[in-house]
Amino acid sequence: MASPKRRLQGLVAATITPMTEHGEINFSVIGQYVDYLVEEQGVKNIFVNGTTGEGLSLSISERCRVAEEWVTRGRNKLDQIVIHVGALSLKESQELAQHAAKIGADGIAVIAPFFLKPWNKDILVNFLKEVAAAAPALPFYYYHIPALTGVKIRAEELLDGIQEKIPTFQGLKFSDTDLLDFGQCVDQNRQRQFAFLFGVDEQLLSALVMGATGAVGSTYNYLGKKTNQMLEAFERKDFSSALNYQFCIQRFINFVVKLGFGVSQTKAVMTLVSGIPMGPPRLPLQKASREFTDHAEAKLKSLDFLSFTDLKDGNLEACS
Repeated sequence: MASPKRRLQGLVAATITPMTEHGEINFSVIGQYVDYLVEEQGVKNIFVNGTTGEGLSLSISERCRVAEEWVTRGRNKLDQIVIHVGALSLKESQELAQHAAKIGADGIAVIAPFFLKPWNKDILVNFLKEVAAAAPALPFYYYHIPALTGVKIRAEELLDGIQEKIPTFQGLKFSDTDLLDFGQCVDQNRQRQFAFLFGVDEQLLSALVMGATGAVGSTYNYLGKKTNQMLEAFERKDFSSALNYQFCIQRFINFVVKLGFGVSQTKAVMTLVSGIPMGPPRLPLQKASREFTDHAEAKLKSLDFLSFTDLKDGNLEACS
């Protein structure tokens, strides 16, 4: 059975794929990106080529090159690098899984195929099993994101007996707001050392109470430090401080969601906060508007997420 050096836990940044203005991948900034995550945000685990990384908008060869660059640049700096290898084609997914193993990734993750969909648990597990078998030495994670895949099979149901079918199964990335389903995943698998990684950043504190062992999300690229403070407060049972941190994070997410917030806007915010150019998204996504960027920057400043000298002291919205 595959087993990582340690269970994947804590914050995992769902990495952005930097692009040039012409829509080509900008590999040159990934090394700087690694250093920023580790040194500025305190995030040492990453999830590559997922939703935030526009993985399904990249060609297979591009996905391989992106994975290689993260593994190469992250060596001796990052703790764990999980590569998302989901695809509509089983053969492509297996090819990506084999490649991830070859380059030294720490794990692989797969979403449910979402065009010709599996209509019950057994069919989905059979698909996942075939992908996992292509990289038998790597920990395997299921990426549960029903809002995007349209596959409504409950994670609780999927986990029932899954390790008997997929010996390398180590946990799941749960990107859904159904805390009943998530809680039952935890409750019914307490005897197993699964990684229960929550994927809805603005609800993370609730998931921690339900037993989440970590989190995978896009905001940890630029709000990792603040979220780590929440995790630390939770660990020391300072629930009042943990709640204040979560509310602070929610203020920003709530604000940008009302403006229209997705991968394109995440790239714009990451560029603002890190100073590393993330570039535009790839079609069919559209570049974030100047108006969005200006509003997001003002909100980041008001919440003290950007340490600019023109911030006013005593801002009532600032988070301590």
